[in-house]
Amino acid sequence: MRVHVRLFAGLKQLVGGDLDEEFEGDHVTVGELTQHLAERYPALRPYFEVLAIAVNQEYCTNRDDVLHEGDEVALIQPISGGADEAPTPRYLVTAAPLDADALRTLVLTPASGALVVFEGVVRDRHEGHAVLRLEYEAYEPMAERLLSQVGEAVLRDFDVHDVAIHHRVGTLEVGETSLLVAVSAEHRRDAFEAALAAVDRVKESVPVWKREYGPDGATWQEGTPPRPVS
Repeated sequence: MRVHVRLFAGLKQLVGGDLDEEFEGDHVTVGELTQHLAERYPALRPYFEVLAIAVNQEYCTNRDDVLHEGDEVALIQPISGGADEAPTPRYLVTAAPLDADALRTLVLTPASGALVVFEGVVRDRHEGHAVLRLEYEAYEPMAERLLSQVGEAVLRDFDVHDVAIHHRVGTLEVGETSLLVAVSAEHRRDAFEAALAAVDRVKESVPVWKREYGPDGATWQEGTPPRPVS
């Protein structure tokens, strides 16, 4: 059987691209796959302590889970448009510039007395050194699914009316928006607290990485070990 392994950002650079690994028999466990990869690709071995594994765009927490022919496995390291007149989706990963007004219109209801729109913006400095631009990469189908899970969790955990989250990928210049989170609620405190929680959950769960370009070159930014949406 053959398993297709997706790699992103720095991991892709280490081995040159995605992998197709062959095994005898008709199945292999997630643990057996990761052991095989660590042995065959020594450059990947130091990362397995902090990697999360996604199988068919869902995080896998059990290394005894069985993989079959046709399954897609993604190694998720720590993480840092439609046609005209198409409705604005609530959860989106896109290379197009983000539209805060569209999200504001999407989540606002007649009962909403508060609406918070958070914009994550590319700044010109990071940890004391200059930043010229950023490049974002995502495991896009899974990222959109995780954005939706973040929104559902916020709607469950906070007294809010609606949530929308858009994340941009590609090269962004200083001053451009990389992340939009919009939350509507009856009261301002609920809207602010829910928006903050949504941003935090995006940062810790959604498979998006960024490469920072400075005067001395480009580096992929380290992040936090990814985890499923709580």
